[in-house]
Amino acid sequence: MNKTGLTLLFSILFFSVKATDILTLNNQKVFEGKVSKIKNCIVEFKIENEKYLIPASEISTLEFGNKNDKVYKKYLNLNNSEADNCMKGNLDAGAFHGKKGGHYILGVLFGPFAIIGTALANPTPMKGKNTMALSKNKELFSDLEYLSCYKKQAKAKLIGAEALGWATWVLFILIM
Repeated sequence: MNKTGLTLLFSILFFSVKATDILTLNNQKVFEGKVSKIKNCIVEFKIENEKYLIPASEISTLEFGNKNDKVYKKYLNLNNSEADNCMKGNLDAGAFHGKKGGHYILGVLFGPFAIIGTALANPTPMKGKNTMALSKNKELFSDLEYLSCYKKQAKAKLIGAEALGWATWVLFILIM
């Protein structure tokens, strides 16, 4: 095997093993790094060699790049004493609520009106059939903190899809 093929093979292996986690804060700032620990509603996040301790209440979404990571597996098995209700609401809404493709189409067709409609909506886990079927936090569906965080995250996710649809429409009009 020549050097180019060998280099390409090692590069693919390196990048597939070095999957990064993506953390989005409530203020919509996005960071790529590695979640090294989740304990007592605090997420330990490493970016290069810097370690940051972030309260779960400040996190909008947390996406794990490697689904076989031991921190991710431990996170999936958290019990109520280890993760707060707000974090569970955020994660349930991000994983299960709404149909982003449908909201993208609404954004293309109705633009700002779709965004306003979603902003005025009241998303709950009981209205989302995927949330009802897949969430492991059904006992929290009446908890106010869980519901508040769920609603906020669900709206953000769907408004983002609609805004992307609207931006697509605007770009299409500018190109024509």
